Amino acid sequence: MSWERLLSSKRFGLERYHEERRHSRSDFQRDYDRLVFSAPFRRLQNKTQVFPLPGSVFVHNRLTHSLEVSCVGRSLGNNVSSVLFEKYANEPWAGKLHGIGAIVAAACLAHDMGNPPFGHSGERAIATYFSEGNGLSLKNKLGTDEWKDLTHFEGNANAFRLLTHQFNGRRAGGFVMTYSTLASIVKYPYASNLAGEKGKFGFFTSEADDFVKVADTLGMLRMDTFGIRYCRHPLVYLVEAADDICYQVMDIEDAHKLKILTTEKTKELFLGFFSGSRLKHIQETLNIVSDINEQIAYLRSCVVGVLVDECSRIFCEREEELLRGEFDGVLINHIGETPRNAYKNCSDVAYEHIYKASDVLDIELAGNRIISVLLDKLIDAVINPGKAYSQLLLNKVPGQYETRDENIYKRIQAVIDYISGMTDVYALDLYRKINGMSLPAL
Repeated sequence: MSWERLLSSKRFGLERYHEERRHSRSDFQRDYDRLVFSAPFRRLQNKTQVFPLPGSVFVHNRLTHSLEVSCVGRSLGNNVSSVLFEKYANEPWAGKLHGIGAIVAAACLAHDMGNPPFGHSGERAIATYFSEGNGLSLKNKLGTDEWKDLTHFEGNANAFRLLTHQFNGRRAGGFVMTYSTLASIVKYPYASNLAGEKGKFGFFTSEADDFVKVADTLGMLRMDTFGIRYCRHPLVYLVEAADDICYQVMDIEDAHKLKILTTEKTKELFLGFFSGSRLKHIQETLNIVSDINEQIAYLRSCVVGVLVDECSRIFCEREEELLRGEFDGVLINHIGETPRNAYKNCSDVAYEHIYKASDVLDIELAGNRIISVLLDKLIDAVINPGKAYSQLLLNKVPGQYETRDENIYKRIQAVIDYISGMTDVYALDLYRKINGMSLPAL
């Protein structure tokens, strides 16, 4: 792969109007701004990240998480672009490298926009509804690849659909993002029939042709398999690193705020990223700062800083492997021994003490029930639209969703589009209403 092709400002859906423009904002910065001002992005403020939405203590939701990932992604991209520009300074296309920070920042902003309510449990609830629940009855009505789309439902694939699909009443191209930004959010650049045991994939059957068009235009390497599979766009590794850095470090900080982790344990985890003179300097600073929350915030910022530098370094050192599609794993698994071991310690503590915390499990259980019931009612309505109750329920669904399409797969997708776009509160409210548990106030 070559950076000259990989960095393209061509817009999906507006290809025939493509030209290199001169603006005070680059096309990639315009991607970022377009996402910030969109309704799906705003709705992330009421979607669970890990912990239930806040009471007296404010922890991260999907919106604050995405903003922080975007900031870290921009830093990673800018670090990388500086090194690569020096390396390729004599190439006529070298100026394109300055856009890497903006591309990564925009892709980071969009990376969770396809996730349904109630965190990752929402994804599992949709997938298991079809693989284990009442949705099993639909298996014989769908194609093999369509069925795998549903039983392996993936927020990443749903983000690509959200950004590219032409919903009813909308213009072609969806969000009309640049090709490079779109490719940079696809962590798993292959179809659902190649998802394997982990169930990860990057695009639904309905968007397969769109992804192929983007990937081929950017010169992404297509792998020799029986299905659609490409090597990742190199900038995906930076988006992934930004996400890895933020969710792990911020989950530890949130757990401290919620008193799931003690101050001593939190300090121990964060100080483990450092050694030598750097560790000594950080400890001296902690002696000056007396406020406990400020101490943890300072340590968190130091940890993010070292992880950004380490992941940037690995990306630049292994750049040629990345361009050949030969890099194995994720950037954070290749960083220096001290921060790598400290990151693993944080992961181990998070899985043992945070993700199994009672409040986290409660939101997963509730979310699973709510999403399963919504799927049940709405899918029955689109399969049997002639029923009186179906007509009442479908009148609740905005017209942009194709609930009356002739194709059953598209009708089911319309239901999933509607549900995955809901906030936690909206999903709970609709669940209560269709179960007769609440009535509108007059």
